[in-house]
Amino acid sequence: MHNRSNVLLTLGVLFTIGGATRFLPDALAFAEQAPATGANAAATPSVPKAAPAPQPAAASSGNLTQVCFSSESASLLEEDQWLFESEREEIRQQKIELQTWENQLQQQTAELKVLQETLEARWQEMQVSSDKDIDHLARMYSAMKPDQAAQIFNQMDPGFAAGFLRLMASDQAGLILANMESEKAYLVSVKLATMNDDVRNMALAAN
Repeated sequence: MHNRSNVLLTLGVLFTIGGATRFLPDALAFAEQAPATGANAAATPSVPKAAPAPQPAAASSGNLTQVCFSSESASLLEEDQWLFESEREEIRQQKIELQTWENQLQQQTAELKVLQETLEARWQEMQVSSDKDIDHLARMYSAMKPDQAAQIFNQMDPGFAAGFLRLMASDQAGLILANMESEKAYLVSVKLATMNDDVRNMALAAN
């Protein structure tokens, strides 16, 4: 009876030990996870949000250089724009001055043309009037006696006298020459012969 009780006690102890051994790893694992989870949970609210990382000094220096370059470029562009506007305004003023000068030149040309036409018309009138006077004098000398007309022709310039004789009839001009001084008559005859030399020379050159 005593041996049987020892056996039962021994079996109970072994059973207790076996159960404890089976649940011990799970308990240890739970114990290890529980503090870590609690620590993480406790630490999470206290960790501040990470501040933005400051940019490197080189990047900041690069931005400063870019800003300075942009300001300088803007200044240069503004100066170029001012020069361009100034040159364009100067060219516009020059075009206006040239246009004004051209208008004045055209006006002066038109005035000179009118003046030239007026002078030519006046010259034509004078020529007609002079020709009429010459014709009138030539008829007067033709109506005179040859010896009386010869005395007047002796006082004339040879070329002037030749012009009158050329307008007269050939017989009347011959009588006047016959009554003139011989030397004067010779000079007048030479003038009559050379009056149309230029016309004859042009005709000979054409042939």
